[in-house]
Amino acid sequence: MHTSVKNKIDLTKIVELNALLNKNRLHTVCVSARCPNKSECFGKKTAAFLILGDICTRHCRFCSVRKNAELPELDIEEPARIASVVQELGLEHVVITSVTRDDLADGGASQFAGTIQAVRVIVPDAIIEVLTPDFQFDHQALDTVLAAQPDIFNHNVETMPRLYVTVRPEADYRRSLNVLEYSKRKNNKIITKSGLMLGLGEEEKEVVAVLQDLRQVNCDVVVLGQYFQPTKSNMPVARYLSREEFKNYERLARGMGFLSVAASPNMRSSYLAQELYQQLKITKL
Repeated sequence: MHTSVKNKIDLTKIVELNALLNKNRLHTVCVSARCPNKSECFGKKTAAFLILGDICTRHCRFCSVRKNAELPELDIEEPARIASVVQELGLEHVVITSVTRDDLADGGASQFAGTIQAVRVIVPDAIIEVLTPDFQFDHQALDTVLAAQPDIFNHNVETMPRLYVTVRPEADYRRSLNVLEYSKRKNNKIITKSGLMLGLGEEEKEVVAVLQDLRQVNCDVVVLGQYFQPTKSNMPVARYLSREEFKNYERLARGMGFLSVAASPNMRSSYLAQELYQQLKITKL
């Protein structure tokens, strides 16, 4: 992390936010996924809320979210607690994501919808961004989330089709594209967004092909970041990309017509989400 960013980190705010989240029994992807930007974001008193618990039913090798543990019951009061914290923090841009819960009949879609609705009641002007699992491409589950009218629908393809079998064996590349395509077709006013991790062994031509696939399904926003190995049990980094390579991918993506693009080593789907949205609004004017 650059010194300039370090200097902006307010330790008091980090402590206060941790205390607030613990008090309200809320999880964040920042903590559960060991995000490298956690200190910076917590220092600004912002976070990406992780609903449906902090235990995942899938076993993606890049992710440090807990697995192989007893799954929690659905917490019906969680949406209201998130809305309360959003109001207390004065958030204008709210990111709601989740673990994958293939054990639930709707994959947790109703909890996404309930959280969106709860935030809307208390903070009606907030921009709400959801980062969802694929729901096994269950149309009814997707309809449940989309009917709650998030401003941004984010679903990450994460990596190249060739690498799915080793990186995220329980997911499917084409299914993820279908989720994005369906969401845009169902409501073309919703901004669609996706993210890619680089450094897992992909080739440049594969990255370009994925970007083209995302544009083919009318994905509006794309984020590209460097994969960092979160724990020793996760898959190792195959290669660290240079900043120039990220800049090149950003230029390519912009040339393809994405409305908003972010590409740098520390970029993550939820990182600088509000800034990316503002960039998109400027582009659309």
